[in-house]
Amino acid sequence: MTAPAAFDQIPVVDLGPLSGTRAEREALAEELCRICHEVGFLLVVNHGVSDDLSDNIFAMLRKFFAFSEEQKKLIDKRRSRHFRGWEPEGAEYTNNRPDIREQIDWWTEWPTEPKDVEPDYLRLLGPNQWLPDGLLPGHQELTNQWFDELGGLANRLLGALSVGLGLGEDYLERFFGAQTMSLAKFIHYPPTPEGAAGVNAHRDTGFLTVLDPGPTAGLQVQNQDGQWIDVPSVDGSYVINLGETLQAMTGNYLVATAHQVITTEERYSAGYFHGPSLDVALAPLPLHDRFAAAVAASPHHHSAGFMASISETEAGVADMSSSYRPSTYGEQLWNYFSRSYPENVATHYG
Repeated sequence: MTAPAAFDQIPVVDLGPLSGTRAEREALAEELCRICHEVGFLLVVNHGVSDDLSDNIFAMLRKFFAFSEEQKKLIDKRRSRHFRGWEPEGAEYTNNRPDIREQIDWWTEWPTEPKDVEPDYLRLLGPNQWLPDGLLPGHQELTNQWFDELGGLANRLLGALSVGLGLGEDYLERFFGAQTMSLAKFIHYPPTPEGAAGVNAHRDTGFLTVLDPGPTAGLQVQNQDGQWIDVPSVDGSYVINLGETLQAMTGNYLVATAHQVITTEERYSAGYFHGPSLDVALAPLPLHDRFAAAVAASPHHHSAGFMASISETEAGVADMSSSYRPSTYGEQLWNYFSRSYPENVATHYG
C-alpha cells in the first residue's frame, strides 16, 4: 500500500447517485471516502439544495454587512456568553493571528444552562442574537432554512461516508444524538492586506463543513507537499470538507485538510458546520484494519495533528501540531472558543 500523491486540483462530484440504485449509492460512497482520504476537500453539484437559497442568503448578508457599525453592534458577539452574533475584523484569532474578516455566527438554539454549569462546554448552549425584524426582514427564518437544508445535505453525505467506511448508512447520523450543535457562519472579507490572511491557515473543528464560497476567488487548500491549491468557482456547487473530530475518530484516515482565505477583492461566503450533541464521546469508529494500514503507509496521514490550544500555542507548540485529543465534542468546541476568542472567554467566565 502506497501513500496518495499530492493533489493538484479539487474534485467536483455529482451527488445524483445518492438517489440511485444500491450499487450506484455504494459506488459514490467509495468515491467520496477516497476523496476525503486523499484530498479532504471537494465540490458537490446536483446536491438537492433549493436553487434560490444561495441567492437569498447572499442578498441578506450583503445587506447586513452594509449596515453601520452601530446597527451591527445590536448583535455584538462580545455581549453573548454563548459566542453568538456579529464581530468586526480582527476579533477572531486563528493560530494566534487575527483574521481580516467580519462575520456573524448563529448556532443551533437550546435552553440556556447556568453560567457556572459543569462541564464548562455546556455554557455554549443558549439563544442566538437576532436583529429587529424591521431592520433585516426575514433573516431569522432564512437562517433557519439554511440550517435545515444544509443540515439535510450534511446528513446525506455522512450517510454516504458511513457506507464507504463499512458502517451502516445511518451509523454517524444516529451517533450525533438528540441535542445537535451546528453553526451558520456568514462572512465578509475586505481585500486582504499584504502579509495577512482573511482567515489564517487552519483545520476545521467539527465533523463536516458545507460552504457556499460565492463567486469571488480566495479559498485555498494545502496539499501534501505544502502547496496552496485554489478552489475553483463552479456555479451551483457547495464546497465540502471535514473537521478534526471526524479525522480523529477515523484514526486519521479521513483528513481535515488545512485551508486559508487570501483575496484581492471584497468577498462574501456562507458556511454551515455540522455538529453532534456536545456530550457525544469522540471514540474511534469500529473500522476495518485496511483503513489503519492506509494511514500507516502515509506520513501525511499518520503525522496529522490538531489545531493547538491557547496554552499549547503559548508553550511554543507549532501551528496544527497538537497531540491533544478531546474526549467529547463539547471539549473540542470549548478548546476552539478558548483559542479563538480569549477576550470573550475572560469577559464572561473569568
